[in-house]
Amino acid sequence: MTKPIKILQVLPAMEQGGVERGTLEIARALSAAGIPNAVASAGGRLAQKLEGTPTAHWTLPLDTKNPFKIRRNASLIAALAEREGVTLMHVRSRAPAWSVKRASATTGIPFISTWHGLYGTSPRFLKIPYNRVMISGVHTIAISKCVLEHILSTYGADPSKITLIHRGADTDVFRPDAVDAAKAAAFKKSLGFPEDLKIVTLPGRLTYWKGQKLLLEAAAMCKRRDFGLLFVGSDQGRKAYSDELKAMAAGPGMPQTVFLEHTDDMPSAYAASEIVVNASSDQPEAFGRTIPEAQAMGRLVAGAAHGGACETIDDGKTGFLFPPGDAGALARVLERMMSMDADGREKMADAAARSVRENFSTAAMCEKTLALYKRLHASPGGMHNT
Repeated sequence: MTKPIKILQVLPAMEQGGVERGTLEIARALSAAGIPNAVASAGGRLAQKLEGTPTAHWTLPLDTKNPFKIRRNASLIAALAEREGVTLMHVRSRAPAWSVKRASATTGIPFISTWHGLYGTSPRFLKIPYNRVMISGVHTIAISKCVLEHILSTYGADPSKITLIHRGADTDVFRPDAVDAAKAAAFKKSLGFPEDLKIVTLPGRLTYWKGQKLLLEAAAMCKRRDFGLLFVGSDQGRKAYSDELKAMAAGPGMPQTVFLEHTDDMPSAYAASEIVVNASSDQPEAFGRTIPEAQAMGRLVAGAAHGGACETIDDGKTGFLFPPGDAGALARVLERMMSMDADGREKMADAAARSVRENFSTAAMCEKTLALYKRLHASPGGMHNT
């Protein structure tokens, strides 16, 4: 007799980021569907959101790459999964995937993975075998077409064991009417921006590849001076980089710039913004949620033309693309967007919001993921790790 379905999601920690948010969204969807589920992680700020919900949180030291601790974690996961009747494990990161793989071999409980990033492959003799654990389960979820193509071309994976499920924006939270004008104005005022200043926002942790420096360089090149810059994200200990950004922002002729380490009200941050930018340069975003979130709220968006942005932005129709790392091109795109008339802005905003609802919603992501869980659970004879 087939055991009742129970899902365990496994990730390093629950601090912040797309992996953590996706985990919470799937946990909520499972609970809403009446499917027992748990999350295993080292804990963190977002783990508190599971308190008082049907989803159990198992606090394990999974935020480690130490091989001895990874082996120990495998034993802990195996014992808990067997005791709690888990039927499928879903791992979302490479280091804990090695623990899950070992636990799966011990217990016979199959596992799947979500490939969240374009993982580095240098040096190949180390990284390729290390990364390959993410396609060693019964199935793999790719979060974007660019990730899917990367897995197939780099690792020679079996296409029949990979499913494309785009990440998404929560269109119940991020929608054009989510924040009224008064609340958006109050948020803007709370940051010290004048009411008539257009705000260009770049959400994302402060790290070089996210492109904050590129946006500052582009802003310095703009002829217009009726805009300000808002960076939303923590430096996570990268003080030298954040100090460099703040020094650039304080330079002569630079627009008013605000660094906001964290907010629990991203809808208001988007609503207060004229333009939202994804400027990731050295490496592409595997998907990049900030673009569809801003689009869902009717904001104009600009993204570096590689990775997930090429899937979420239809250039000239739902936003604008610019060559990665090209500050001059970004400056021209910013000038163009700020010069659009009301009719042009409205048409682009409407097209962008419609595209997110139809192609990149959290609801669709959850529906497809739960359908995959159920399909795998219904065919246990085909669930063999590789």
